[in-house]
Amino acid sequence: MNKSSGSGAHSAILVNGSERVIFDPAGTWTHPRLPERNDVHFGMTDKAIAFYVDYHARKTYDVVEQKIFVSPEVAELVLQRVKDYGAVPKAMCTTATSSVLRGVPGFEGLPSTWYPKKLSTAFGELPGVITRKITDDDDDSNHGVLLVQANGDPLE
Repeated sequence: MNKSSGSGAHSAILVNGSERVIFDPAGTWTHPRLPERNDVHFGMTDKAIAFYVDYHARKTYDVVEQKIFVSPEVAELVLQRVKDYGAVPKAMCTTATSSVLRGVPGFEGLPSTWYPKKLSTAFGELPGVITRKITDDDDDSNHGVLLVQANGDPLE
């Protein structure tokens, strides 16, 4: 979310099913050791997720993380839907995430929208959603962030 305007800037879906992936439609985040196909990043360890969040949270943008626990069957359905969706053109991240979720039991009432804030607000109203805001004071230029941990070892 843009800190000055309050508008949404991007949306993505982390799926923790038989595989842990992030669907980052039209996103710019990459990791040299994690395979990606059609905007789906595979092998999302806790460290990789932390890097993903840090890449997006900076002095002009907050990350709004929203979690909901679902059955293994629902997680597998979302996993299959993100794998099947295909690569997403620029500026269409929220149309893709809302489209994926709207076809899943429990998420049918979510709006089909272009606007990340509208989707986030609707998602936050679902029963059981846990929301937290992540802030950071990193410079806006995160596209060349080094992949190192605090101890200097590469992020794996």
